[in-house]
Amino acid sequence: MSLLVMGTVALDDIETSRGTRKDLLGGSGAHCAMSASLFAPVHLVGIVGEDFPKRHISLLRSKGVDLTSVEVSGGKTFHWTGAYDARDWNTAVTKQTELGVLQNYVPRITEEQSRAPYVFLANNAPDLQKSILDQVRDPKLIGLDSMNLWIVNMRKSLLKLLKRVDLFVANDREAQMLTGESNLYSAARALRKMGPRFIVIKKGEHGVIFICDEFQFSFPAFPVTRVVDPTGAGDTFAGGLMGYLTRTGRLTKTNFKRACLYATVCASFNVEGFGPSRTAPLTMPDVEDRLKVFLNFI
Repeated sequence: MSLLVMGTVALDDIETSRGTRKDLLGGSGAHCAMSASLFAPVHLVGIVGEDFPKRHISLLRSKGVDLTSVEVSGGKTFHWTGAYDARDWNTAVTKQTELGVLQNYVPRITEEQSRAPYVFLANNAPDLQKSILDQVRDPKLIGLDSMNLWIVNMRKSLLKLLKRVDLFVANDREAQMLTGESNLYSAARALRKMGPRFIVIKKGEHGVIFICDEFQFSFPAFPVTRVVDPTGAGDTFAGGLMGYLTRTGRLTKTNFKRACLYATVCASFNVEGFGPSRTAPLTMPDVEDRLKVFLNFI
């Protein structure tokens, strides 16, 4: 089983109370693919500019991520500059966004990738996500992520997408914004009515809620005591979730629970370092060891 991940591949400049870093490997697709690659073969779809550092390409390849459909185009890579206040690690303050080559990007995948049984559309413009849906052939599970920008500015396109996917991953504020519901369980049920069979709501340091027609459950977050940089934590969570489901090949209650547990553990590593500094060297034994700690905790 393999997983097709479409999302941004970016350069991030991050400022937190722990320090400042520039030109980090970032983007929803990159973080998601690195996490998912721990569990299953991953094909990444995205675009970078000629300025994209070779060390980032080497890192993704070292994790076993297939970069066949990561296009290298003339121009600059999508670049995001953001900051966090230690009093609110869940909210990033965007200081600057340079779309670069992403501005005129048209995603293309190979014939082999079009038959991938598992597909995840990481956070990106809904029209770009739709272009991938139009190219894949009868996948077993399609997952989708989004953000407040698209909820506000491309709501109609996003609502159309929701009718075509099986699983929707959102954070608590996005779920409330999209549905108009302040109660998260009500928001999850409202999202279910919009189309996706499976709803996952991330609550940051407060854990995760999962809802479908047959069952529902909730888990706390892993108790991280020192947050360094939460950028990409949600994408890392999504990668762990989809990666585990891809590896098992069965959409059962037990597997969804295990997928959310693994996803939570993967995300807990992400927030402990800038960019991918903690997830880059991560191995499955590392994840399994922390999972045991997590299970004991809950």
